[in-house]
Amino acid sequence: MAGEFARGPLTLAVAQPLCLAYDVAANVAAHASLVRAAAARVVVFPELSLTGYELDAAPVDPSDPRLAPLVDACAEVGALALAGAPVAGEHIATLAVDGAGARVAYRKMWLGAVEARRFTPGPAPAVLEVDGWRLGLAICKDTGVAEHAARTCALGVDGYLASIVDSAAEAAVPDERAFRISTTHRVVVAVASFAGSTGGGYSEAAGRSAVWAPDGSVLARAGTVPGEFVRVAL
Repeated sequence: MAGEFARGPLTLAVAQPLCLAYDVAANVAAHASLVRAAAARVVVFPELSLTGYELDAAPVDPSDPRLAPLVDACAEVGALALAGAPVAGEHIATLAVDGAGARVAYRKMWLGAVEARRFTPGPAPAVLEVDGWRLGLAICKDTGVAEHAARTCALGVDGYLASIVDSAAEAAVPDERAFRISTTHRVVVAVASFAGSTGGGYSEAAGRSAVWAPDGSVLARAGTVPGEFVRVAL
């Protein structure tokens, strides 16, 4: 892994909030509650977690005042929250939220067929540096494209953090992808997966958010219930 002698421990959580379709304010409140409960330095949430997997949801501006409760929660516990939302320019994105506010950190590069009817692919991989750890970002289908992990990990990352949605019937798919990425690139892989109903036809999402070690072993795994999270110290 990159920089392993240059940084101290990092607490990392993957969370699967209860989600209400299109209700950004309610979803922000659920995110804020999980940030406080996890008390981790980095908390990863699922794809489009702030709106639900609703492909016609309005874009969320990083300066939207509805995000304030999540900013406040991050400030209280010193967390960086990675939340999913549609953003201007017609992108499916990851917002990086901390005590200073929110910004667009990454735009999904590989879109599903239905997503591509509205959204535009993001331009490039993205890496965040947190306390000396370099963390690559991914959103759902990105994880199934070997080129995405290769290009992201080539930037010198310690971890590959993915926000996804999968149906319960496809629960094995993210596990297979995470094992491949972790063992191929020798990085920590964290996957935040929706649980419960989340819109877009996902009446029963997979849940089972988890963190994998660079050898492919599972460090921690949530169950299938909305509101769960798991936390690891790397």
